[in-house]
Amino acid sequence: MTLDAKTKAALAGITTATLTTVLLKKGLRNVWMRGAVPIKPGQQRIVGPAFTLRFVPAREDLATPASWASPISTRAAIEAMPEGCVVVADAMGVTDAGIFGDILCARMEKRGVAALVTDGAVRDLAGVLGTGLPVWAAGAAAPPSVAGLTFVAWQQPIGCGGVAVFPDDVVVIDQDGAVLIPADLVDAVTVESIEQERQEGWIMTEVERGVALPGLYPMNAETRARYEAWAASVR
Repeated sequence: MTLDAKTKAALAGITTATLTTVLLKKGLRNVWMRGAVPIKPGQQRIVGPAFTLRFVPAREDLATPASWASPISTRAAIEAMPEGCVVVADAMGVTDAGIFGDILCARMEKRGVAALVTDGAVRDLAGVLGTGLPVWAAGAAAPPSVAGLTFVAWQQPIGCGGVAVFPDDVVVIDQDGAVLIPADLVDAVTVESIEQERQEGWIMTEVERGVALPGLYPMNAETRARYEAWAASVR
């Protein structure tokens, strides 16, 4: 999908915590990718369409250094990545083999990839940090990917951190981790999340002036009327 600039900018101002709450209200509980944490503190919030990579358990005849030159390889997949995408790699939670090192991350950064998200590990951590590519991963490991995994495909449905990810679903990542928004729900979730953030911002001002939580969070009818009057005055 093409994520329009207005929607992307709006989502960049919404926390993943808010997004999970809005998605929960829509019946989606499993949208936060377990194990994918920022490898560098302070990484900014990033939004982009998912570009998926899929690994399976290592098989000795396929998971070899020679496979890196195969037409089906992480190297080939990188050359298919569009600018602005968030690469989501299903590494099956394997954390004792690094799926990407500094050279591959440097190439992704040069291609304009927005970020890498994985439930696995990266390697050459200092070098990866030096590329400037924002990475959310489960850790770092010295062994190469073929020590524990076989790369098999890109742009297919995957499971990353226990979450089903389809190509072009939207991924939002911040210090709380990575959250998936199904492509068909992006517009509705964005609108509802903007309103949720507005409400919670107002609630915070009420807390700061000493208002008690019962009836405020969540709002009762009286509080909602006060909020709606305030919202109408600032729109």
